[in-house]
Amino acid sequence: MIKNLMINFLKTASKVKEQEVKAVIFSFLFVVVLMSAYYILRPVRDAMASDWTDAEVSWLWTLNFFISTAIVALYGVMVSKFRFRLLVPTMYGIFAISFIIFYALGSVFEDRTVIDKSFYVWVSVFSLFHISVFWTFMSELFSKEQSGRLFGIIAVGASVGGLIGPSITAFFSVSLGTDNLMLIASMMLFIPIPIIFYLQSLKAKELNNEALDIPISNQSIGGNPLAGFKMFFSNPYLLSIGLFIFLYTGISSFVYFELKNLLSDFSRPERSVIWAQMDLAVNILAISTGLFATGRIVTKFGMPVTIAMVPIMICIGLLVLAISPLLGVVMVLQVIRRAGNYAVTRPAREMLFTLVNQETRFKAKPVIDIVAYRGGDMLTAWLFTGLTQGLGLGLAAVAAVGAGIASLWAIVGIYLGKWFERNES
Repeated sequence: MIKNLMINFLKTASKVKEQEVKAVIFSFLFVVVLMSAYYILRPVRDAMASDWTDAEVSWLWTLNFFISTAIVALYGVMVSKFRFRLLVPTMYGIFAISFIIFYALGSVFEDRTVIDKSFYVWVSVFSLFHISVFWTFMSELFSKEQSGRLFGIIAVGASVGGLIGPSITAFFSVSLGTDNLMLIASMMLFIPIPIIFYLQSLKAKELNNEALDIPISNQSIGGNPLAGFKMFFSNPYLLSIGLFIFLYTGISSFVYFELKNLLSDFSRPERSVIWAQMDLAVNILAISTGLFATGRIVTKFGMPVTIAMVPIMICIGLLVLAISPLLGVVMVLQVIRRAGNYAVTRPAREMLFTLVNQETRFKAKPVIDIVAYRGGDMLTAWLFTGLTQGLGLGLAAVAAVGAGIASLWAIVGIYLGKWFERNES
């Protein structure tokens, strides 16, 4: 009875076929746990930033770019050498252990300035890497046709995790303390490991995708460990995706820095609560959109409209902000930007990678998702610092600059969507 109700609900929500139900449910649970852990850590990280100047944060973002680039190169080595079956679970195990180490270090040292800044950078590395690896795994698990129907509802799992994680932080940050929250999150990162092995078994048994180009489980993908960088710079399609992400980071950085500055008068626990509350609002909106709308938007309006929809909305929002430069407007813009990205832009962007082969997905995709993203972070952070601390521009003027970036972001999105539809068959 319950199984039939679930199947009927999934069919209604996103046209899920009966043989896909198990894979969708466990993929959903996978990302729920993953994002819950991240969203416990995120407000803790963001609350630290208000203690530092724009220049200090810009330096941390610069350091983050170089560390992320090194991690992606190391990951390329692992992709080439590790047995495929163990590759993804190993990555999550490494991150889980790393946060346990941060917990231990925080218990030993009284002066935590270096530890806090190191934690800030490492969570920023994790924030992109964990979800990039997840979606790479999803693009290997499901076919092109399945991704259009199923990625929207799987992405809802990220938003559900985005409700659970901030709720834990918002309700328990003061009573448990940030260190204990870090330990809880690290333990949660071990949970997806058995789920990954189960999903690997479902690919051939129930999804009938054994013909896709996954190697035998006891083999590695092989090839040049640094091939992802060469693929990225030599392929116009991948460069366009990288530019799309680069422009997205420009908008994200502008909004983030403004919020950081506007929240500097609050205490760190209060900031953690405010960031967590915004996360809750983001994910409530993203769930309602992703569950019932994303797959239908792609089907009805096509990829060009789908992938450019959020950039156009943000462009309009930034123009409103330029006219009314208020904290409440920035918070609303942040919620709309992130909810739209989780529910619409991110699933659509991940569909773009179903057109490329396996080596490109595992080697070039992290270069795009992490190196290009963090490169955008670094450059736009310094641009923001130059506009505010160098030129002395206020919120309204900075928002106007952001609106120009958002308009270019929308144009690149339309171009990518048309490219995808030309080559979909």
